[in-house]
Amino acid sequence: MHLSPLDIVVIVLYATVVLALTQLAAPAETGQSKEGGVSAAGRRSLPWWAVGASLIAANISAEQIIGMSGSAYALGLAIASYEWMAAAALLIVGKYFLPVFLKNQIHTMPEFLRRRYGRNLQLVMAILWIGVYVFVALTAILWLGATAVHVVTGLTLQISLILLGLFAGNYALYVGLKAAAFADVVQVSMLVLGGLVIVCIALEKISGGTGISGLAHGFSLLVARAPEHFHLILKPDNPYYKYVPGISVIVGGMWIINLAYWGFNQYIIQRALTAKNVREVQNGVVLAAFLKLLVPFLVVLPGIAAVVLVPHLSRPDEAYPKLMTLLPSGLLGLVFVALVAAIIASMRSTLSSIATIFTDDVFKVLRRKTSERELVIVERMAAIIALAIAMVAANPLLGNFDQAFQYIQDYNGFFAPGVVLVFLLGIFWKRSTEAGALAAAIGSPVVSLIYAVFFPDIPFMNRIAYVFLIGLGLAVVVSQLQKPQPQSSTINVVDVDYSTSKTFNFAALVVITILIALYAAWW
Repeated sequence: MHLSPLDIVVIVLYATVVLALTQLAAPAETGQSKEGGVSAAGRRSLPWWAVGASLIAANISAEQIIGMSGSAYALGLAIASYEWMAAAALLIVGKYFLPVFLKNQIHTMPEFLRRRYGRNLQLVMAILWIGVYVFVALTAILWLGATAVHVVTGLTLQISLILLGLFAGNYALYVGLKAAAFADVVQVSMLVLGGLVIVCIALEKISGGTGISGLAHGFSLLVARAPEHFHLILKPDNPYYKYVPGISVIVGGMWIINLAYWGFNQYIIQRALTAKNVREVQNGVVLAAFLKLLVPFLVVLPGIAAVVLVPHLSRPDEAYPKLMTLLPSGLLGLVFVALVAAIIASMRSTLSSIATIFTDDVFKVLRRKTSERELVIVERMAAIIALAIAMVAANPLLGNFDQAFQYIQDYNGFFAPGVVLVFLLGIFWKRSTEAGALAAAIGSPVVSLIYAVFFPDIPFMNRIAYVFLIGLGLAVVVSQLQKPQPQSSTINVVDVDYSTSKTFNFAALVVITILIALYAAWW
């Protein structure tokens, strides 16, 4: 048990403040109707800064903070490409995808597919998404979050997992999206502050000094003691090349992973859809892009520092929690509760997405006539069942993985090519048909499985790129084999305004310039 009485007091105070913020925002939602799992009051009402913070809060959870630090402990700075390339992907999402969704008042991602293609694709993709959310996203968040609770509190992994799941479940069921979004601003601020403190303390412990000079000397010593951990582009002879295969992080499968996650992921996109208008959401996306540039300094650098400070860990995923225990009393409580709050916020977003997709895109498709009360019950039951399944499955699925972050990316990669294809073709190619989209959506996991079984030595990120090209060929061929049908789509992509403000354009240029400088410095 590393938590002192002072830490416990800080935890209670922090929880009280966050709950107070939640209650202050909640009255605006009380008594309002719900549309697709998002309250009407919560839709189209958030300013850009709340949208940007909410996007990062939904993203930064155990898989980033703990999982990415664990991978940094094992393979080094190269894992930061997931974050830095995400910053570039967010700019594309803000300019080309979100204007389409907002113009057409999309509530869920499967809804877009139904209105563009038909109910068959909507149902197939909804089932695939639910499977990924339950068996990949939820299980990973639970397992990694439980790892942090276990290391800091001394509770067993299983008890930590159960407590985290029960607490997050209650939060997901009783906190509205708008209220959670404003609380997320506080949580992101605390996570950034906590990450900076951990980095500073780790570097000072390495150098033995304090202040700016101690930090600079600590970083120099870290680079000198772990030089193999400071390469963004890994060479083929690197033992971890299979996880981050060289130049593919810039021109290959990394783009598909990030576009699938940031562009067409329900529990991310639902945050963006709460913006007041297109300009607000684009400004929020730019804020999120800048925050993504910062994330590796908060989670990757601590993982590398742990190589020097706490070597020979039994599992790399213990790196960040072990560094947390080096924090002084009071500060440990603050960082710990902020981390747990971020984990719960991410779980809440995932559970909300599962419930929304199951209710709107599976249950209502299979059973057309349902009452509002029945839909509310189904939505709640879907969230409860999904959480229960994830709690049971987390240990069997991830217990034998030393880097849960790689588990997440690998299995997301089975579906990412198909997801990106059906949306890109649906938005930018009028000739695309439902049969062609189905071929890409179903072909993606099937071809991925064939590659994984018969060509296991191919890095999964390269496999994703190959499957994307094969899926594109399938979609085009099947669509062309069908006679052109009268357009029944209710998705308007003709009158969409893709223009962006001068602020967005300038910020995008700054983001790209920083990315070029980072890769040039650490190539």
